[in-house]
Amino acid sequence: MKFAELNLESRLLKNIENLGYKEATPIQEQAIPHIINGKDVAGLAQTGTGKTAAFVIPLIERILLGQKNPTELQGEEKERYEQRAFKDWKGNHFVMILVPTRELAEQVQENIQKLTVDTGLKAFAIYGGTGYDRQKEAFRNGLQFVVATPGRLIDLYKENVIDLKQVRGVVFDEADRMFDMGFKDDMSYLLQRIPRERQFLVFSATLNFDVLNTAYQFGADPVEFNISRDQTKAENVRDEIFHVGDNEKPLHLLSVLKKYKPQQAIIFTNFKVNVERIAQFLTENELPAMAISSLITQAQRTKVMQQFKAENHLNILVATDVAARGLDIKGVDLVINYELPMDCESYVHRIGRTGRAGSEGRAFSLVSDRDIDSLSRIEDYLKHKLTIGFLENQDLLTDFKPFPRYNSGSVKRSPHAQSEGGRDRRPERSKNFRQREDRGPRSGGPKEPRSSDQDQHRNKRHANTNGKHPPTSRPAGEGSSKAPHAKAAHGAKSHAHKEQRHPKSAGSSHPRRDFKRQAPTLKKQTSMKQKVVGFFKSIIGK
Repeated sequence: MKFAELNLESRLLKNIENLGYKEATPIQEQAIPHIINGKDVAGLAQTGTGKTAAFVIPLIERILLGQKNPTELQGEEKERYEQRAFKDWKGNHFVMILVPTRELAEQVQENIQKLTVDTGLKAFAIYGGTGYDRQKEAFRNGLQFVVATPGRLIDLYKENVIDLKQVRGVVFDEADRMFDMGFKDDMSYLLQRIPRERQFLVFSATLNFDVLNTAYQFGADPVEFNISRDQTKAENVRDEIFHVGDNEKPLHLLSVLKKYKPQQAIIFTNFKVNVERIAQFLTENELPAMAISSLITQAQRTKVMQQFKAENHLNILVATDVAARGLDIKGVDLVINYELPMDCESYVHRIGRTGRAGSEGRAFSLVSDRDIDSLSRIEDYLKHKLTIGFLENQDLLTDFKPFPRYNSGSVKRSPHAQSEGGRDRRPERSKNFRQREDRGPRSGGPKEPRSSDQDQHRNKRHANTNGKHPPTSRPAGEGSSKAPHAKAAHGAKSHAHKEQRHPKSAGSSHPRRDFKRQAPTLKKQTSMKQKVVGFFKSIIGK
C-alpha cells in the first residue's frame, strides 16, 4: 500500500514524502486504516518495522481534521471529517503517548516533529532526570502530543500542571517493556484518570497477557493483529555465536570489531558497571567507544546518543538493555552481545538494532560457560540452534592493551553486583574480596584453607562458648591453674569492679555464689507449690 492512496491531509502527505516514505510497511498497512477511523488497536510487531509511524501518521490526520469547523466543510472533505476526525477537538486537548525510556521518548518526539512540519501541531517529551521548568512551560504553551515516561507524567499531574481529562487518545508504545520495568501500577493510575471516551492504542514487540488485560479492563475494544506470528526475529539479521572462555571475551570483542570495521556498532552487556570498562578497553585500543547506562545523567545520555547518531569517528556504543528497545538508529550494521541476556526476548530486541529498514545486519554473541543457560532458553524461544562461528588465527589480535580490572579507575565493584534496572545494596567489599571476585566464582571446588589467625579465632570462640562464663569473667584463682597471668589479673579487676557496683555482695567472693545460695529457696518454693496443687487435686478428686 502506498501512502498516496490513503487520501491524507495535504500537509501531512507532503511531510511523509519529504522523509522518503512511499510504501507502507506491513504493520503500517494493517494499523493505519483502523486508527485513522478511530478504532482501538492492539498491534504486535518486532522492532524496526515502522511502529512509530504506524500510530503517529493516523493520529496527526485525525487531529488536523478535528481542528476544522465541520460547518465549513463540503463534499469529500466533510466525509473525511465524519469518518476520521477527533470530534469536538479543542485547543487544550492532546494525545498521550507513554514509553518506557527517556531515549524512546526523545525519538518519538523527533518523529512527530518531522511529520508535523507546517501544521502547527506541537509535541514535547516528558521524562525524569531533567528539570521541571521547561516541561511546565511546554504545557502552558499548549501541546497536541505529550510523549512521556509514566513517573514524571504522574508528578506533573499531582502538581496540577497537566489535566488528564483533556486526553483524547492514549498510546502505549513498547507496552511489554513498560510492564517488565514495573510501570503497570503507574499505567493503571493514569488510565483511571483519563476519559473512557478516548482512543486506545497499544503496540508491543511480544505478546503479553497483562498488556491486553489492562486494555480490556479500562474499556478498550481493540482490533488485534500480529504481523510477526511466524517471525521471531528480523529476517535481515545474520546472527552467530562464538564459544569462548570468559577471559577470552575482550580479545574476541576487539578482534571482531577490527575485522569487520562496522559503520556503526552497538555492544550490549548485562551489567551497568561493565559498560564503562568495555568502553575504556576499546578506547585504549584505538577504537573510540561511548557508554550509555542508567549510571550517567540524562544530559550525558542525550549527548551520547546525539554523538552516536552523528557522522563522526564515535561509531561504537556500549550499552545495557536501556538501549535495546525502541531506539531507531539508522546505520547500525553490527551488534555484539558481550553476555547473552537472561531474557530470551531481549536477545531478539538487541539484535533487532541492526538489519533495519531492509538493510543487512550482523550480530555476534560471546558465549562462555556462564551464558550456557541463557543460550538454551534463547534457542528454545527461536526454535532453532544458533549458528556457531569462529575466528581464524590470523584474525585474532596478539598485541593489545589488557581489559581493565574491576578496581581500576572509578570501577570498584564486580559486574555481578549490579545489573541494569536493579539496585546495588551490597556493602563496599574489601580489596582482598574484590581480588578474589576477579578470579570468578568458585563452583564446586575445594574451599580456600583457613589462615592460622582464622583458626586461632575460631578455636578461641569455640572455647569461650562451651562454658556459661568466658574465662575473662572469672575471678582470680578460679578455673584452670594453667590460665595466663594476664587473664587472671583481668578476672580480678572485673570482680573488683562488680563488687563496687553491688555493695550488698561485699564479703562474698563473687556474685555467682550468691546465686547458688538462693537456689535451695527457689527449690523450696517450687516444692510448696506442688504440695498445694496436689492438695486441691485430692479434694476435687473426692
